[in-house]
Amino acid sequence: MVWHGPHTGAVRPLVGRSVEREAIARLLDAVRDGLSGVLVLVGEAGIGKTRLLDHAAALAAGVQLTRLVGVEAEQPLGYGALHRLLRPHLHRADRLPTRQRDALNAAFGLADAAAPDRHLVGLAALTMLSDVASELPLLCLVDDVNWLDRESAETLAFVARRLHADSLGLIFAARQDLAGRGLFDAMPHLQVEGLPATDARKLLSLTVPGHLATAVADRIVAGTGGNPLALIELGANLGAEQLAGVAPVPEPLPVGRLLEEHFRQSVAALPSDTRTLLLLMAAAPTDDMAVVWHAAGVLGLPARAAAAAVDAGILNHGAGGGFRHPLIRSSVYAAASGDNRRRVHAALAAASDPARVPDRRAWHRAEAALGTDDSAAADLDAASDWARARGGYSAQALFLSKAAELTTDPTQRAERYLAAAQAHLASGDHAAVQPLLDLAAPTLDHPAARARALRIRASVELFNTRIDRVPAMMLDAVAELADADPRTTRKLLYEAVHAAVIAGDPVYRTTSAAVSEAVTAAPPEPDTPPWSPGELIEGLALRSAGSYRSSVTTIRAALTRLRSAAELRNMASPFSILVSIAATEVWDIEAYAEIVSRLAAVDRGHGALYSLSLSLSDLAYTEIWNGRLAAAEALYAEADDYASAIGLATHGDVRRALLYAWMGREGEARAAVAMMEAVSETYGLGLLRQLALHALCVLELGRGCYDEALRHALTVYHEDAPSQGNLVLPLLVEAAVRVGDRRAAALALERLEARAPLAGTPWALGLLARCRALVAEDAEAEQWYAESIDLLGRVPLAAEHARSRLLFGEWLRRRKRRSEARTHLRAAHELFEAGGAALFAKRARAELLATGETARRRVPGTRLDLTPQERQVALLATSGLTNAEIASRLFITTSTVEFHLNKVFRKLGITSRRKIAAALDPTGLADGPSTSG
Repeated sequence: MVWHGPHTGAVRPLVGRSVEREAIARLLDAVRDGLSGVLVLVGEAGIGKTRLLDHAAALAAGVQLTRLVGVEAEQPLGYGALHRLLRPHLHRADRLPTRQRDALNAAFGLADAAAPDRHLVGLAALTMLSDVASELPLLCLVDDVNWLDRESAETLAFVARRLHADSLGLIFAARQDLAGRGLFDAMPHLQVEGLPATDARKLLSLTVPGHLATAVADRIVAGTGGNPLALIELGANLGAEQLAGVAPVPEPLPVGRLLEEHFRQSVAALPSDTRTLLLLMAAAPTDDMAVVWHAAGVLGLPARAAAAAVDAGILNHGAGGGFRHPLIRSSVYAAASGDNRRRVHAALAAASDPARVPDRRAWHRAEAALGTDDSAAADLDAASDWARARGGYSAQALFLSKAAELTTDPTQRAERYLAAAQAHLASGDHAAVQPLLDLAAPTLDHPAARARALRIRASVELFNTRIDRVPAMMLDAVAELADADPRTTRKLLYEAVHAAVIAGDPVYRTTSAAVSEAVTAAPPEPDTPPWSPGELIEGLALRSAGSYRSSVTTIRAALTRLRSAAELRNMASPFSILVSIAATEVWDIEAYAEIVSRLAAVDRGHGALYSLSLSLSDLAYTEIWNGRLAAAEALYAEADDYASAIGLATHGDVRRALLYAWMGREGEARAAVAMMEAVSETYGLGLLRQLALHALCVLELGRGCYDEALRHALTVYHEDAPSQGNLVLPLLVEAAVRVGDRRAAALALERLEARAPLAGTPWALGLLARCRALVAEDAEAEQWYAESIDLLGRVPLAAEHARSRLLFGEWLRRRKRRSEARTHLRAAHELFEAGGAALFAKRARAELLATGETARRRVPGTRLDLTPQERQVALLATSGLTNAEIASRLFITTSTVEFHLNKVFRKLGITSRRKIAAALDPTGLADGPSTSG
């Protein structure tokens, strides 16, 4: 049931609930003040959640009001509840950005389009509701969240997480077990408990028409635990003598089953036609009474059948009146016999238009079936395709699971269970996958089907447990396929390499080398499109197999191909991670930044927030190496924001260890490293441990603790994993030279001299020249330093360029060439100071002081007071984007953009967006617009 419109009416006063009333009042005040608010009311059935929503509605004077109630019978209908919520506002769809409009129309089956990304649907809903609220503040009350279809629940949770300054409030009411869905966990919760004794007695006295003995009242209050609905129903249905204390009340009070049993008995006392009509209404969609009455006609029920239910208080008065309380609907359906349920579902199937609502008709047909029914199963299978086209993967999974139950042929039944498992995987409901795979397993008699099952099982491992288990599972799937499907075999091998590279050695039941050998031994895939990851993955496989020269050649060719591709596509496993690993393996910063920026743009355009959060985190590394630490921090904040928006845990500052190391924020860097090591151990993420050691190397070099830096660097050196095995080499050489370990320095330099020329990029050759300078005799060192500075100055690597100038300046000062040293030390100091690299700036400043020059410290301005999102909005504004474009890019609303810009103007003391760039960085040395796609 859903109701929309401005609120003007009132309801009876609420007894007690001071804490809840204050929370609701604060939320409404925020909404009226142009901000937003979210509140989740959680409690057992009958505890008063719906009554609190009524109270919120009564307080909502001058606020538009929308109410939505989840219905159990509609759970299989993907986006069904969202459609009910937004239906009065769909005339505004033309105002949405094109991608959002197309996604929403596809989700609602209003357009023939590809399945939309669920987060793009969420952004469309957010934009539409914000548009409604821009005219008059809007309050959305959502009851029985547990009965919403998963897609609608995910969308509303997404909307709730993206609210900020939108004059929009959301209050959800949910049963106690809502936490199992995980969608609303991070939102403000309020546990609704039973009423205190005083308030409970007051409520009970209001419901009792005659005398209520004090002892009886105390007994009822204690026995119900203050549950308001139980108090009301007991007060209304115990006899006058029982209430007066003359006759005994039931002992014990049947509170656990009291309400449903009471409602069941109330319904059982009604005429047969009325009971059938109520069951029909309990099984039917709430927004299509025409179907209900059509089905009633099929069953031969007269229109007057509803009157007795209205008189008994089971149904509300008025046209289209629904059940007085959601529990009544549940109890009616639960109490019905299987035969009666099948009878009403058959009537509803007959009344449903197969062209307009094929999913509902198919579901009712299935619920009407007794035993297997291949015809009903075929209808469900077809309806599952319709659900998938709308992006309703949970609905697709439910349809396919039910279709499998009705299927006679064991092989086809197993295929449908597999398809249902795949759909649950796509929906993010990973817990539902394994039981379906177990149901399918006994009758999987085809190699392709067994391989598919293994691949799905591996995907669950990838997302939920340990990635180091995935490579072996993928190889098992390859073995199942043998030569039956070469194209699928290549995909499985690619996923195995991807997992092995991220997991590092050791991996479960195999090795990275074995995975790589399987890839290199497989026949090449013909006619691959330019955006294919195949060549890049083959290059990484060659690296793990020990053929570095072939690896570099293949990776460089793959990066060139990707840069020239007219389009890029993301994979099931986000492609940006592989690109970042491969590009750093060959020291190609330009390919890294360009390809990952394009992938981020693809993710953003499709609303693929999980992939986008990873792409932005990968892009942050390019900003760190380019000395733009504030821009990197803004990217990390944006990435975390998107991860939170889709309900993913971000494990604190686990992504930011290298950033904190460069910033010199030692405590935060070490805390992040500790978290990285814990996550790495838990999930089998060897790459994360390598990144943690790299961050510690940088931190210790900045602090001048070279022995510690050497210890961490040697661990990475010996493991020699792709990407980090190369990136650590210049750190190792510097640390080894500083502590006098010439052998370690020579070993690292030898590896760098073998690899850097093969890559041939300014990054690789610039680092090689720096390391040669560090170990060279005086006559050669100056030439190598100059070459390093020249090469690193050609590419966006300002931090590395500054490091070479710092080292050269230190070298010059130690040789009493102070004037020349000052030039390089001053440049390094300015770059480090501008970028926020505190420890390296301190080193440069100390060296400058030793030359006799005083280095001026930059005084932190108000620009450092900006929050990460304010900074991101400010940077995008400087790039010329409009507020609407910024909103679409950041998955927020235009009103939130305006809110942030106003705060930026106040903090920076400016009145125009044209002045933002200068106010953010008067020196012009840092913080340009981010390359975040």
